Amino acid sequence: MTIRNLRWWVIALIALATIINYIDRQSLNVLWPEISASLYPDKSDDERKEIYALISVVFVFAYAFGQAIFGRIFDWVGTRIGFALSIGIWSIATALHAFARGVLSFSIFRAILGVAEAGNWPGATKGNAEWFPTKERALAQGIFNSGAAIGGIVSIPLIAFLSVYFSWKAIFVIVGATGLLWLIPWLVLVKAPPKNHPWISDEERNYILSGQVNQDRNGDGEFDEGYNPSTKELLSHKQSWGVIIASAAIDPIWWLFVFWIPIYLSEVYGMDVKTIGIYGWVPYVGAMLGAWFGGLLAQNRIKAGWSIDATRKLAITLGCLIMLPTLLAMANPGSPVTAVLLMAVILFGFQTAIGNVQTLPSDFFGGKTVGTLAGIAGMAAKLGAVALTSLVPWLTSGGNYTPAFVIGAALALIAVASVWLLCPKIEPLKPEA
Repeated sequence: MTIRNLRWWVIALIALATIINYIDRQSLNVLWPEISASLYPDKSDDERKEIYALISVVFVFAYAFGQAIFGRIFDWVGTRIGFALSIGIWSIATALHAFARGVLSFSIFRAILGVAEAGNWPGATKGNAEWFPTKERALAQGIFNSGAAIGGIVSIPLIAFLSVYFSWKAIFVIVGATGLLWLIPWLVLVKAPPKNHPWISDEERNYILSGQVNQDRNGDGEFDEGYNPSTKELLSHKQSWGVIIASAAIDPIWWLFVFWIPIYLSEVYGMDVKTIGIYGWVPYVGAMLGAWFGGLLAQNRIKAGWSIDATRKLAITLGCLIMLPTLLAMANPGSPVTAVLLMAVILFGFQTAIGNVQTLPSDFFGGKTVGTLAGIAGMAAKLGAVALTSLVPWLTSGGNYTPAFVIGAALALIAVASVWLLCPKIEPLKPEA
């Protein structure tokens, strides 16, 4: 049996996993006003926000180390088994939220969820490197990243809708079960990498492998494993630090909105869970469009003859420049409609940039190292998110979110500067003489 365009089926499944990933993690964010009112009726809004921030920090901290852990796991066991482990564990952890009774139990279940969900990103980067030629990777990464945006679009109104008919405990069980169902098509369809997959056509296999320019170290035209240094040697390259610092700077901007959109709308505009469901999905439409735009822009420029270096830097710089003034405009957005539309523009810029940042490991190194660098960069990104999330209750005391948005604008500048300064030319690296 042969399946045409098998690589697009693979990335579609990874995007679907990402949608499920975001539904699972957003459940607590959307339900928190209801959960906190139930568990902490005597606490003030600021005190409930501090509890939420603590639980969120535990999640992101676990997520940070989960990126490095699962980066190595994916390089060790491969994409197929790595994804099965990641999504299987996080789905069970989501269902366990139904049994949480306070800060400790929520923190334990969020920590397990964070470690397991982290595997989705180095796994997607590695899957992209395996299944796509270089010229299609930014588009594939954009499709995958749009799963995060679609998850945000779907999750907020979906959870708000479910809250009409189910308790918050039942909702966690329902969304947890969804991830386990995803395992069935994944294990059936993704039997092996493209080099050995029994259902891929010879034409598509040759197209993928011949287009992976960083997989031919000696330039003889034959596919090989590329440059795969040890972790110590990997970190000796300034380009690796360009990827790590760019990730650590830009990623907290995303998490600022993922964690705080429902809380922001509740605190600043007095919305309940159902009203948040009406407004809270809008920013993720911008994110979805940005993911597609960033990928299509990169593919278009490469087809037009641009180098990988010029293409990646264009998309990353453009995305950061879109975010910069819009983050500052969030200091005084006015109406809730204006606020969510500004957020949509910010997340559009973020996704335009991040898809190209995430392809950098596969631009520099061979397939056996991509997961490791992606995992380390992801860990740095989440540690940056931990730092900003920890500061948000203090920065936004009394409902003034301006300081948080100003910090986000500064992080966008740091991200673009690290790529230009530490990645002088984005191209496959070779061992140092």
